[in-house]
Amino acid sequence: MTSLFDPLAFKSGATLKSRFVLSPLTNLQSHPDGVLSDDEYRWLTMRAEGGFALTMTCAASVQESGVGFPGQLGFHDDRHLPGLTRLASKIKEYGSLAVAQLHHGGLRSLKTPKAPSADEKLGAQAMTVDEVRESRDCFVAAARRAERAGFDGVELHGAHGYLICSFLSPELNRRDDAYGGDPERRMRFLLECIDGIRAATGLTLGVRLSPERWGLEVLEIRGVAERLFRDARIDFLDMSLWDVRKEPEDEALKGRTLASYFTELERGETRLGAAGKIMSAQDARDVLAMGFDFPVLGRAAILHHDFPRRVADDPNFAARLTPVSEQYLRDEGLGPAFINYMRTWKGFVEAAA
Repeated sequence: MTSLFDPLAFKSGATLKSRFVLSPLTNLQSHPDGVLSDDEYRWLTMRAEGGFALTMTCAASVQESGVGFPGQLGFHDDRHLPGLTRLASKIKEYGSLAVAQLHHGGLRSLKTPKAPSADEKLGAQAMTVDEVRESRDCFVAAARRAERAGFDGVELHGAHGYLICSFLSPELNRRDDAYGGDPERRMRFLLECIDGIRAATGLTLGVRLSPERWGLEVLEIRGVAERLFRDARIDFLDMSLWDVRKEPEDEALKGRTLASYFTELERGETRLGAAGKIMSAQDARDVLAMGFDFPVLGRAAILHHDFPRRVADDPNFAARLTPVSEQYLRDEGLGPAFINYMRTWKGFVEAAA
């Protein structure tokens, strides 16, 4: 039986000291120009110090026009390098793998939303082929910047309706050129980003996918995963499932867990992780028992910067219940912007007195 404290090797040569992976959590804490803030530095380095074997940044921008959040950490300009270098160095000082999640907001971008196809509801314009290729090259350039800053790896954000995800979605991608149509062509943008990063860097490379919402079809996303596994294109796949125990929304696929559609795939040396309501040591062990290689922790990591150490001390440890006070979150390394953002999560932060 695999233990949460067993090391995990990637085919890139990198090794995690345990199976605890920090989810890439939006926190809105960096400066308006994408430069790292002290608050974001503290939030992330506290998790590395607390025992997480892989510390991942928030979704970080690869292109200025693709910024998706206020206060989003940037990887799209060399002016970001000093802060990123400082961050990567400190994360690695604690023996944690430093990984940047690379993100383009696509139709959810703040300023001029662009997407594979026009989206009237969100005010997004359809991208030209030149714009598609420019965004692809921006992902590659951001990965190179991450490597220059000392990061060990990058993860491509291919989930939740953002740019890569929208190319995969038959509902959002209605193109009839090389980047749209059948699943193979809708996968092309992601595969070109992967191949470009592989050619340009020596980084550990992962991808985050979500199999539902935003017009995604579970079996198509399963096909994307199968392709990535078969071609050994990446080091790890991170599945964002909302709840690791849930069944698919698709009535035709119910009767088994959503997770099982992915854990049953042959994956060779590619590692597979999952996120979704993992709030206790037992939840994390259950993820391994389901057939995943590592759990990806979000809410539990917000509540306990040292979740891995607490589990080492107490095999029955469970995250504290919410709501929690602002002071509690400050003590756990959240700055004012992050705490305000957490107020939008129903029942997470206590109401002000």
